[in-house]
Amino acid sequence: MFQYHCLNPIAGVGLKLFSDDYKKVENLEGADAVLVRSAAMHDTVLPESLLAVARAGAGVNNIPLEKCAEQGIVVFNTPGANANGVKELVFAGMLYASRDIVGGIDWCLSNQSDENIAKTAEKQKKNFAGTEISGKKLGVIGLGAIGVLVANAATHMGMEVYGYDPYISVNAAWNLSRSVRHISNVEEIYRECDFITIHVPLMDATKKMISAEAIAMMKPAAVVLNFARDLLVDEEAMVDALAAGRVKKYVSDFPNTTTVGAKGFIVTPHLGASTSESEDNCAIMAVREIRDYLENGNIVHSVNFPDCSMGGCMTAGRIGVMHRNTKGMIGQITTTLGDADVNVSDMTNKGKGDYAYTLLDVESAVPEEAVAKLRAISGVLRVRVIK
Repeated sequence: MFQYHCLNPIAGVGLKLFSDDYKKVENLEGADAVLVRSAAMHDTVLPESLLAVARAGAGVNNIPLEKCAEQGIVVFNTPGANANGVKELVFAGMLYASRDIVGGIDWCLSNQSDENIAKTAEKQKKNFAGTEISGKKLGVIGLGAIGVLVANAATHMGMEVYGYDPYISVNAAWNLSRSVRHISNVEEIYRECDFITIHVPLMDATKKMISAEAIAMMKPAAVVLNFARDLLVDEEAMVDALAAGRVKKYVSDFPNTTTVGAKGFIVTPHLGASTSESEDNCAIMAVREIRDYLENGNIVHSVNFPDCSMGGCMTAGRIGVMHRNTKGMIGQITTTLGDADVNVSDMTNKGKGDYAYTLLDVESAVPEEAVAKLRAISGVLRVRVIK
């Protein structure tokens, strides 16, 4: 029996995918798996029982990735599950920035007692006039699941689309419309595009990627949209640029004391993935990831360990070994099993940065003594007897 705990409410359509071999528990202590959305885990004491954390969403800055890796805890996310919800809000942001829809709505509300509001509106509507997005240039920085959807949809809206991603995956490349102009220098987007939207993960290399220097290259009529992470943009520099009229608008899905109320800012309360469909999709993917790992030892969509999958186990047993990504580890693992007269019929090993994962199918049960010796190998973080 596996036990799981939810740090945030998780959509029931996902939790229903757990079989009778799973039990939901109210406390983290003793749990094999945790499902989380936005709850901060950096100060959380992680019990020895914990094997996996599944983030029902893409961003994982609320999870201590290295701390989990050192304890042999796999952290999953759900890339692409909320992509359509975010894509749709990006287009809402473009429309809000192009036409003063918010100002128009506020005007209507403030004049609701005017008996002649229909006639008055005809006189006032010129104050809220804007531009269309068709025919404008859109720069998409980051062509992952969300970026590709935004780029492709924009071509159907009549936009000229520039796409930038030096690390674009094969799958993303196949899905990207041939109408998207794939460029190799992001500065071309800064200089040429009327709209710029960023869809990259937050890490040291991308923090404040849209810098003061990048903002200085932009057109005075440029609109920057950020539905990824607030720290990707130097928002203090953006405040200065908007106040000086060097860019037109900044649309952000991340309210903070810098952005809310600043001139030229349009801020929404982190609504990108706040659709019932996105929440359902994230929950479904997160539960499937947990089950595949706990039941089969397979890792798919991990952010702190390498993806590694061998399907279902058809042999007498399966062992999963999480370890540091250093030379000689595979030899020590297989030698230990060989000394215990255990034959390895199939195996795979994958590395990711400082960490690696070895999955082995064996033809007989692994003695407890051999498991203890595997755990004693220097650099081994966790050993799981999966079957």
